[in-house]
Amino acid sequence: PWIGLVLAFGALGDMLLDAVSLTVGAIAFLAGHILASGFYWRSRQAPLPVPLFIAVSVSLSSYLLSGGDKGVALYGLTLGAMAGTALTGRFSLATVGLGAILFVVSDLLIFALLGPMAGSPVPGLLIWPTYFAGQALIAWGVVSEMAREGVHDRV
Repeated sequence: PWIGLVLAFGALGDMLLDAVSLTVGAIAFLAGHILASGFYWRSRQAPLPVPLFIAVSVSLSSYLLSGGDKGVALYGLTLGAMAGTALTGRFSLATVGLGAILFVVSDLLIFALLGPMAGSPVPGLLIWPTYFAGQALIAWGVVSEMAREGVHDRV
């Protein structure tokens, strides 16, 4: 059920981004990132500094791209934690790892619209494809691996 809950927070975040605000939508995504990070953490195959370095790097990139927004940096830390733990967990790098990277790219493009790429059409063309592909690869990779392990009832 955890992957369904993570994806549900993503869907809620998408809806709230449009219906309410960027901040409220981001809170739903943040909750999903925390849940996903907790799950990936349990199967981490690298020492703590690796996912921690990724989390801090994504947070710093988010902060800089957004023009110094501390709230974006905090969100970036949870986004980076999700990606760092996904990349160092037991799931396939070709699906879950790549999906996590694409999710990060999608969000960094959003933050770039707040700063250096404001007014550029490029982020708008790439945000949805990278986000959708990222979410799809994460879901597919997790569900496939859990099914292979015979633990599909815990997906």
